[in-house]
Amino acid sequence: MLQDSILICLRGGDIERCLAVVCFQSAVVGFPRSYEQQRSMKVSGIQNTRQYLYQELCRATDNFSPDNKIGEGGFGSVYKGVLRDGTLAAIKVLSAESKQGVREFLTEITTIAEIEHENLIKLYGCCVEGNHRILVYGYLENNSLSKTLLSGKNREVEFSWDTRRGICIGIAQGLAFLHEEVRPHIVHRDIKASNVLLDGNFKPKISDFGLAKLFPSNMTHISTRVAGTTGYLAPEYALRGQLTRKADVYSFGILILEIVSGRRNMWKEATPEEPYLLELAWELHKQGELLRLIDKSMHENFDPEEACRYLKIGLLCTQEMPKLRPSMSTVVEMLKGELDLEGKKISRPGLITAFMGHRTILKDRDKSKDSSCTKSSGSGKAENSLFSSKDAITSFATMTFNSIYDRR
Repeated sequence: MLQDSILICLRGGDIERCLAVVCFQSAVVGFPRSYEQQRSMKVSGIQNTRQYLYQELCRATDNFSPDNKIGEGGFGSVYKGVLRDGTLAAIKVLSAESKQGVREFLTEITTIAEIEHENLIKLYGCCVEGNHRILVYGYLENNSLSKTLLSGKNREVEFSWDTRRGICIGIAQGLAFLHEEVRPHIVHRDIKASNVLLDGNFKPKISDFGLAKLFPSNMTHISTRVAGTTGYLAPEYALRGQLTRKADVYSFGILILEIVSGRRNMWKEATPEEPYLLELAWELHKQGELLRLIDKSMHENFDPEEACRYLKIGLLCTQEMPKLRPSMSTVVEMLKGELDLEGKKISRPGLITAFMGHRTILKDRDKSKDSSCTKSSGSGKAENSLFSSKDAITSFATMTFNSIYDRR
């Protein structure tokens, strides 16, 4: 067994204390601890993956020109390139300085090398020449959901309701495939807007499988190191390291709220008093005013009842108790209107958020209202004032995640 720590800083006045929450993880066979050993390790299953020469990828990207860089993250950079046969590709280069990245690189190849679905990114091949670790994917014209939809005032594309509906359904179908059809099942662990890429027709493709976990069907959960993105992490996983497919369902619920509202769940500029998107959605649901959350850039070119139903599905997916969250195949049926939400009780969401000072864990003592889609009565209450009302029952905790990281 391995031990991994999450450092959670508890702030109280001028006193800052750090509590190490220890999770236990079953050892992953096949990943040596030495970074040098990892670098020289033969990639399992590489015989089934096309291998590109480093020089070939240099030519494809004009020597990895900054002009061709289309993305950057903690594990390296992504470049747009043209392969020898004229195919456009997204070329992900692992940073040589990243010790975590080698494990992620191996996981990404072994996870998706032999699976294919219309809503999963297509892996063309890789390069493991010398010290180079490079993944080659199909190029997607409309970048990530984060950059294209959630870039605020810099948004260059207006998303219609039909486009948003199709994106939600596509992501759900991709996750249902990973959770229920692939053997062994796969839990992505990092579902978020920046890991959903959009093709020329805005069809979504789930990407970045570096944190994915294989999940045997006979297991109820896996105890593992905590990894992922703050704001999308399911509470039971973030705090106890207990991973199930319902952790992905929770992340997807946050994503639905972002897609329908056109806003991020968390943003760097937020003040400690501003509610996160999930908090706001829950309070509006209780007040029967979910319609106020829908992206105003769509004006009135959408079906209000359907949009509110999607927000309710997001809240169903983010319920505090994992067993109450629907499976992804059930979510697909809900999104397509094949399964009625009538009579489905939505309990409080599991909310543990971070970064920006004092945040909240919701403690709801009221019953949810069924009239969440009722139009706002025009009372003029600002959304940010919801949490100062007597009806907003919240207990303010002083818990902040300073870091969530891998330790081997």
